[in-house]
Parts: sequence; structure tokens; C-alpha cells
Amino acid sequence: MSEKPKVRDIGIRYEGLRPPEKECDDPLCPWHGHLKVRGGLLVGKVIKAKMRKTVVVEREYLVYIRKYMRYERRRSRIHAHNPPCINAQPGDTVLIGETRPLAKSVAWVVLGVLEKGGGES
Repeated sequence: MSEKPKVRDIGIRYEGLRPPEKECDDPLCPWHGHLKVRGGLLVGKVIKAKMRKTVVVEREYLVYIRKYMRYERRRSRIHAHNPPCINAQPGDTVLIGETRPLAKSVAWVVLGVLEKGGGES
């Protein structure tokens, strides 16, 4: 008999988000540690995963320019903590949630991989 890993209920319901299969001992993991998720939720694509337990997530959005009556595409990059049980790789589409500041530039955590990517583009 295989037991399911013990996970916390982080209180977030999102289509396609499931608790990770693996279990980790990271205290900054929202599923297995004690990190609370609060505030915003964003969906973005992992661009880089070269830092230890941190990924760079890029999201694109449209801004309306009234003078020209058109939209322009903008993008922002967000540093997010990447727990070992999730282990998002470049090219993956992920859901990230806002947390307390974890480092100088990290105040978001990866909650799950929504869609696996085909590697770096």
C-alpha cells in the first residue's frame, strides 16, 4: 500500500492546480512547509531556473494607449521561490502566489505547474 504524501490545504482553488506528488522538507514550501500564501495569484511562463530554488517567471499583458486607440504588449519578470517538490523548469506555465518577502527580490512562490513546456525557447 502506498500512502499519499501529507499536504496542507493552502486554501486556493484553481483549475488544473493539484498538490505535488513528491514530498519535500523545504520550510518555504506552501504545501509541506509553513509558508502562507496571501494576496495575488498570477499565471506566467518560467524563463530561467538558474538560481537555487528560485525561478524567473515572465507574464505578458496588454495596456490600452488612448492616443493611438490601440493596445501595446508589455511584460514583467517576477522572481519566485521554486520548492523542490514542484521543481518547475524553463518553458513550464506555472501558477504563482504572493507571500511575505523571502529575499530582496523574491516575494512569490510557485504553487504548481499548469502545463509542461518543451524546454527553453
